[in-house]
Amino acid sequence: MKKKVVLAFSGGLDTSFCCIYLSKDLDLEVHSVIVNTGGFSAEELKQIEERAYSLGVKSHHAVDAVKGYYNDCLKYLVFGNVLKNNTYPLSVSAERVTQATAIANYAKEINADFVAHGSTGAGNDQVRFDMIFNILVPKVGIITPIRDLKLSREAEIEYLHKHGVEINAEKAKYSINKGIWGTSVGGKETLLSKGMLPEEAWPTPVSKSQPEDLELEFVKGELVAVNGKTYAHPAEAIQALQEIAAPFGIGRDVHVGDTIIGIKGRVGFEAAAPMLIIKAHHALEKHTLTKWQLSWKDQLSIFYGNWMHEGQFHDPVMRDIEAFLSNTQKTVNGKVFIQLMPYRFVVIGIESENDLMSSKFGSYGEMNEGYTGDDVKGFSKIFGNQVAIWHKVNNEV
Repeated sequence: MKKKVVLAFSGGLDTSFCCIYLSKDLDLEVHSVIVNTGGFSAEELKQIEERAYSLGVKSHHAVDAVKGYYNDCLKYLVFGNVLKNNTYPLSVSAERVTQATAIANYAKEINADFVAHGSTGAGNDQVRFDMIFNILVPKVGIITPIRDLKLSREAEIEYLHKHGVEINAEKAKYSINKGIWGTSVGGKETLLSKGMLPEEAWPTPVSKSQPEDLELEFVKGELVAVNGKTYAHPAEAIQALQEIAAPFGIGRDVHVGDTIIGIKGRVGFEAAAPMLIIKAHHALEKHTLTKWQLSWKDQLSIFYGNWMHEGQFHDPVMRDIEAFLSNTQKTVNGKVFIQLMPYRFVVIGIESENDLMSSKFGSYGEMNEGYTGDDVKGFSKIFGNQVAIWHKVNNEV
């Protein structure tokens, strides 16, 4: 009886190679799994299922993880306004955690002997998958054909051709990973320190040229409505916003970051909805939170984003930080107004019942209602008293 292997499958070049290699070369019973984190339509999922069976898998299983991905990960990335290196909304990082967790759970469900993934030996995904499998299914073996065989994309294409599997070599020039929180794009241009991806490499063509007004509404830090339309779940609002904003080319950028394994990496991404949501949410927070809430949020959010990026979602400290972030969102309610333009956007302002910039308490630089000029004179003297003492003592010395 053949041993079972659960393969993380996307239908792309790497996982197509793994299907053939695991069954033909290693004589394993392959059970492919795709974890949908918002990157696939029903039609695409059907095509991926057909491809899996055409590659000889014993079974194929699709996990709908979109809402769970939002509830467990994305919600807190919004609460924390998380942008890795002030640039990247963790488009792939967070979804890999969700995918690896779902695959580990499925491996337990069917009592698999092995789990397999198509990560190379050069990036972050190998660590994220391996580590989460080691945490959640420590007795299940891990197989990584692309990494172990040190294969180039050209070598994979040649191997598949020998086994009668056709691959579009031109399409395979770019590695594209699409999810609800953005799409990453890797290619020859991102392997060097200089160079931008060509227009044809971006999955969403720029088709909108006239400015549009946008209204986003948040309740307790979560996006609930887009342009006045309310959605049953924030994931649905994110997807609706993506449809509106992506054709402007908003959210395109190239991220340069430190990988888990210690080398620098460069990747292109397009993330219209995530960038708009994070910037809108941050603008609303600046009106509705105190300066120390904002200060501590910044510090904890940087750690949370970095630890999520490195796959450490299951560390209990993450639940502790999530509790803090959730508590800060009680007053983050209101509407944010934005203007969309090709390749950029402008936050116009906010409306909120929790706005701490209320004119009832004064207008910055003009007048105030909460104190007098004499109050400020005394406060200024006391506020700087310790520093004044330091200078007096040390100037005399």
